[in-house]
Amino acid sequence: MMRFMMMVRANQDTEAGIPPSPELIEAFMRYNEELARAGVLLAADGLAPSSSGIRIAFPEPGGKPKVIDGPFTEAKELIAGFTLIEVKSREEAIEWAMRMPDPHGFGEGVIELRQVMGAADITDDEEALAKDAAVREIVARQKQS
Repeated sequence: MMRFMMMVRANQDTEAGIPPSPELIEAFMRYNEELARAGVLLAADGLAPSSSGIRIAFPEPGGKPKVIDGPFTEAKELIAGFTLIEVKSREEAIEWAMRMPDPHGFGEGVIELRQVMGAADITDDEEALAKDAAVREIVARQKQS
């Protein structure tokens, strides 16, 4: 199985904190229900505007991270929400993304689809993979309690 994140790009309305129309909310509720019934939905949420966001920048190697408060100026590069799915293939992820309602309802929505990479996708180092498995086990135990 493969995980993909569908990221909805922000626009002026999402950055201004203007909520979607009731019709668009209903369309997304139907879409999310369809994803859930198909057994592929892992998470789906919107994000607050970048005015309440925080960036942590690493200005130099080994340097102290710097905190930068929003808002951030490039709205076309910002994310307004996301849907995380687990599917069998890239093609299936594209099919689900193509079924998502227009995120802004005005014909200007953009969805970026990216595969989520786990430790096994980026390294074959046994020690690193064992540490990753241990962390995932901690998270699973915490969710159970």
